[in-house]
Amino acid sequence: MSSTLKPYLNAVRATLTATMCLENFSSQIVERHNKPEVEVRSSKELLLTPVIVSRNEKEKVLIEGSVNSMRISIAIKQADEIEKILCHKFMRFMMMRADNFFILRRKPVEGYDISFLITNFHTEQMYKHKLVDFIVQFMEDIDKEISEMKLTVNARARICAEEFLKNF
Repeated sequence: MSSTLKPYLNAVRATLTATMCLENFSSQIVERHNKPEVEVRSSKELLLTPVIVSRNEKEKVLIEGSVNSMRISIAIKQADEIEKILCHKFMRFMMMRADNFFILRRKPVEGYDISFLITNFHTEQMYKHKLVDFIVQFMEDIDKEISEMKLTVNARARICAEEFLKNF
């Protein structure tokens, strides 16, 4: 992990840990319903103030909390057009398999690349610190994965260009 990435991830880890105080809370409108308040937004008093942890204008995390759920939206660094395409394809690939990732949302929040939704049921079934570790590890690894894919695409393009230009 780079020295500039560590304080950013530590701030995200601390904010996630503080926000992950979730409890079972039934709907105040419909009897015997328990929906994630961060998604439904039916009562303003049940929502926490959203927090944005930002490394720069393109790389940031939005953490929205409520009494029974929290939504984490991540904007991934995309320096050039190749990284934008690779990021979009990779996120689409993951979101199509959202059923296999219990906390992954199928559609990200506007302005972000990927979103996770953690409810009180997730924190009852899984360890809270492991959920935080997963999200921080995901943020660490996704940058590496996109950089590796970019290098692979560039190497392959160079080989294709050399083969094509041999004929001339």
